[in-house]
Amino acid sequence: MSKAGPLHAPVFSVGVEVNGFHFEGRGPTKKQAKMRVAELALRSFIQFQNASQAHASMGNFTSTPVDFTADKLDIHDAFLKEFEPSLLENCQLRQCNTAKKEVFSSIYNYRRVVRLKLDFSSTKPKRQSISTSLLEHLSPVALLNELRPGLRYMCLTERVHGKPMRSFVMVVRVEGGVFEGCGHSKRMAKAQAAAAALQSVYNITLGPERKVMGLNGSRAKLQLPQVFAESVFHLVREKYSELTDVCSSSYAKHKVLAGVVMSRGFDLRTAQVVSLATGTKCLDLDNDSDHRETLSDCHAEVMSRRALVRFLYAQLELLLCKPADCEEQSIFVPNEVGGGFRLQDGVFFHMFVSSSPCGDARLNCPYETTAAYPSRRFHCHLRVKVDGGEGTLPITARRANQNNMAAFKSRVTMSCTDKMAKWSVVGLQGALLSHLVEPVYLHSVTVGTLSHTGHLSRAFAHRLAPVKHLPFPYRRQQLMLGCLNSSDVRPSGKAPNVSVNWSRGDGGLEEISSSTGRRKDSRTPSRLCRRNMFERWQRIQQQLNGAEATPWTYSGSKMAAGRYQRAMHQFTSALQGGGLGTWLRETPELGHFNVTV
Repeated sequence: MSKAGPLHAPVFSVGVEVNGFHFEGRGPTKKQAKMRVAELALRSFIQFQNASQAHASMGNFTSTPVDFTADKLDIHDAFLKEFEPSLLENCQLRQCNTAKKEVFSSIYNYRRVVRLKLDFSSTKPKRQSISTSLLEHLSPVALLNELRPGLRYMCLTERVHGKPMRSFVMVVRVEGGVFEGCGHSKRMAKAQAAAAALQSVYNITLGPERKVMGLNGSRAKLQLPQVFAESVFHLVREKYSELTDVCSSSYAKHKVLAGVVMSRGFDLRTAQVVSLATGTKCLDLDNDSDHRETLSDCHAEVMSRRALVRFLYAQLELLLCKPADCEEQSIFVPNEVGGGFRLQDGVFFHMFVSSSPCGDARLNCPYETTAAYPSRRFHCHLRVKVDGGEGTLPITARRANQNNMAAFKSRVTMSCTDKMAKWSVVGLQGALLSHLVEPVYLHSVTVGTLSHTGHLSRAFAHRLAPVKHLPFPYRRQQLMLGCLNSSDVRPSGKAPNVSVNWSRGDGGLEEISSSTGRRKDSRTPSRLCRRNMFERWQRIQQQLNGAEATPWTYSGSKMAAGRYQRAMHQFTSALQGGGLGTWLRETPELGHFNVTV
C-alpha cells in the first residue's frame, strides 16, 4: 500500500481484505508487514476457540458482522457473561504466578479503559501440569512447543555477507507478550527466547536445576498484568489529550510523556491521573541562573514526580484545613505509631513513561556479555546527563572527581533511570516532605517504546540488591514492571525546547522553557520550583508547630531529615561499593536560601 520513513529505516504498509473487513499491517520489511496484517486478519475470526458459540450468541444481540479486533466494542453485557469462564481461564494461564482475577466487569466505549479488579492474594494458582521427564529431556523450544503448539519465531537481525558474524536476535509472541533471545546462532537465540517465555508465562526455569518455580521464586511476580499496564497508559494519554484540547496545539509536540496514576489497590474503577509532564531536556551545566527559582531538570519523569509532590502537598493541606462543605477525603491519615502522617491503606501509585528513561534502563542488552562486548563494561553504572539532558555518560572515578570540583559552579543531574531507582529506596516525597509523611513509593512502572523488561529489572531491581539495613520505615520497593504491546514509535524530529506539567487540582498545563527553567510566557518561576515548594512546606510547618517559622535554610531543612538522609547514604554507599559509580549530589551552597511565609 505504501512506503514511508527514511532510507535506512523504511516502514512498509501491506493491506488485505477478509470477509468484508480491511486490515493493514506495518513493518520494516514487506515480509514482516505481510505477516503482521495476516495476524490481524486471522484474529478477526479465530478470536474465540468456540467460534460457533460466539457467533451464535452475537446473533442474539446484533444483526451486523462483528470485528472482534475493533477498538470499539458495542456488546451487550450478557454476551460477555457467556464467555466469562473461558476468559478467566485464559487470564490465569497467562499470569499463572498471581491469584485469580476478576476481569471484564464491563467494557467502556472506544478510548475507555477496561474496568478491572485484580486480587493479589496468596491463593494457589492453576497451572498446567508439567511432568519431570519433560523438564529433564526437552529443550526450551521443544518444551514451549508442547505447551503452545504452532508458535512462530521471527529473526530481527541477519548475517550480512562479507561482514564478520554478529549476534542473532529471535523473538516469539506468547500470550500477548513478546520475548526475545540473543546468540551467535539462530538456534541459540531461539532457545533464549523460548526460555524467557517459559519463565515469564509458565513459571518454569530451565537452568541447571530445571524446575517449576514457586510463586515466591519467580521474577514473573513482578510483571504487571498487561491489561493493567495498557489501562494506565490510556488513562495518562487521555488526560493529556483532554488538557491539550483546550490549549495550543503546540503542546501535542512532545518526545516523552510521563504521568502518575493513583488507584485503590489494583481496582481501575478508582484509578485517576494525579500528575503528568512532558520534556527531554535540562539546563546546561554553565547556566548560572537563580537556582531557587529555576527547574534544572525538565525530563518528563522528573517533572511528573515534582508535580506529584505538589499533589501530595495539596492532600496534606486538605487534611489539615478541610472546609466544612468539602466532600473530598485526603489520601493521608494521622500516623498513630511514629507521628506525622501516612498514606491511607491501599493507596497505590503507578507511573507511565512513553519512552524508556534515559540512563542504564535504555542501554545494553541483557544477553550481551562483557567479554564479547567490551563496550558494555559500564552496564549498570550510574550515569550523568550531558548535552542539555539529551545524552548520558557513565560516572567513572575520574569523571566523579571532575564533576565534584565543577559542582560548585554548575549543576549536576543524574539520569532518570538512576533517579527512579533512588525513588524505589527513599520514596517519591523527597527530603522535605519526609519530615511530615512516611515514604511514598511507586508500585509499578509501565514503559512504552524503547522498552525491555530485562533492562528495566536490571536497572530498578538487580543492581539495588546490595541496598540493605535501611532505617524504618524505608525499604527497597520491588516495582512491578510493564511494557506496552503497542506498535507506536517515539516521535521523530528535534525535541521541543519546552516542558509542560500538571497535577490534580491545577487549572491547566504550565509550559516551561527548558533553556531557562522558567515559565515560557511570563519568565516567572514555575509552580514546581524549589522556592515555591519550600514556601509550601514552611506554611505547613507553621500550622503544625505554631506561628514561629523554621530557621533552617532550604538545604539545612533537607539535611535535617535524619532517617531520609541515612537511607540515602545506604543507597549511594551500596552502589559505590558494588563498583557502579559515585552518586553526584548538588552542593549545599546552591540551597543556602530561606523564604518568608
